[in-house]
Amino acid sequence: MGYANPLGTTILVLLCIVFFSGCFDKEPVEATEERLIGAPETAPLSPAIERDVALLKNNPKVLEAFEYIESIEEETLNEHLFITEIPAPPFKEEARAKAFLGMLNRAGVDSAWVDEEGNAIGLRKGTIGEHTVALAAHLDTVFPEGTPVNVEVRGDTLFAPGIGDDSRGLVEVLTVLKALNHSEVATESNLLFIGTVGEEGLGDLRGVKHLFSEHGPGIDAWIAIDGGKLGNIVYKGLGSYRYRITFVGPGGHSWGAFGLVNPHHALGEAIHRFVEKADAFTRAGPRTSYSIGRIGGGTSVNAIPFASWMEVDMRSVDPGRLEKLDSLLHMSVQEALDAQNQMRRSGPKLKANLKMIGNRPSGALDPALPLIQRAAIASVLMGFTPTYSLSSTDSNIPISLGIPAITVGRGGTGGAAHSLNEWWVDDNAFVAIQWSLLIVLAEAGIAH
Repeated sequence: MGYANPLGTTILVLLCIVFFSGCFDKEPVEATEERLIGAPETAPLSPAIERDVALLKNNPKVLEAFEYIESIEEETLNEHLFITEIPAPPFKEEARAKAFLGMLNRAGVDSAWVDEEGNAIGLRKGTIGEHTVALAAHLDTVFPEGTPVNVEVRGDTLFAPGIGDDSRGLVEVLTVLKALNHSEVATESNLLFIGTVGEEGLGDLRGVKHLFSEHGPGIDAWIAIDGGKLGNIVYKGLGSYRYRITFVGPGGHSWGAFGLVNPHHALGEAIHRFVEKADAFTRAGPRTSYSIGRIGGGTSVNAIPFASWMEVDMRSVDPGRLEKLDSLLHMSVQEALDAQNQMRRSGPKLKANLKMIGNRPSGALDPALPLIQRAAIASVLMGFTPTYSLSSTDSNIPISLGIPAITVGRGGTGGAAHSLNEWWVDDNAFVAIQWSLLIVLAEAGIAH
């Protein structure tokens, strides 16, 4: 190739070490959905991509954008607090979506809108426009309506539900847009800046599912900002099935109607049978998990309940194993239903209803994909080590469709996600924004 660059060679060697040493990383991780599971696949790194990203980072306009991001840290933090204090409970993200849309318009986009599902979207047109790159974070939090979301400042630490997950991601998306406009960086590809709905819990990725449906804007590459660790790159989607299972009977007095079918008895037996089968199944093979997360029903201690329900979460890195675990759940429910009906002494039979309330597809991309390599190379050029993980994020959908997609860490230092005591510290968090900007530009291309 005739390309000889000592810096480039050093970077390439470091990246190779990083890719392989990451396979043996045994450091503890946060007890959240983000975690390193097994050894991520590796791929030979492209010297051409390394050269292109290194040149891009030293582009005068990119350097100007980097300086701008650092110079407006106080403004970025104020916007971070503003977004956090707008409630965005599950399925009720409208207020935050409206505010984020206004912020996109003020930052400068060619057009902006809220789509049919509630996603807030801003379009910045490219000079060629045949390719569209999305930079996204999610609007919703896990906290129910009425949860106080006021930010409390204690020294250098911010406390509030959702202060990191994913309010920080949203403000980083916004700041990347502002930096591009300030430095007058034109991209060849169209850019979409998106706040998605339904990423958490029973939202079931409804926002991103809509974006990649036939009604979506047409996205060729997807970059989501979520998760706390700077340098974290998710390119595998952890799939999950979630069910609400309800046993229904006539109900009655515990003494006077004794002999009727009892939904609680069936629920208990279903849990026992499923856990017994699932435990044996998940002890070998690709990592697979199961959990009975919620149970309920009944009206009084001296009443046979008329309904009993549970919510079940099942996950696997392997779609086939998730399907098998799903069949074990159905089998266990049917066995429990049959057993309770055989014990019936009077009245109608017990019925069972299995309703799927969550379906997040599994998937994995080839680590040789340019988007993944660009993110890793950009990480090293920014001075920190990339790590690789499998997680359940908005990126599950494009990953499952084979569309280049990653989720990257939002930087800063934080913890206690999904709790009322969630906290975050601005520990040079501007670096994460610069990293995201560099990835976006490496994927979208700078117009010349």
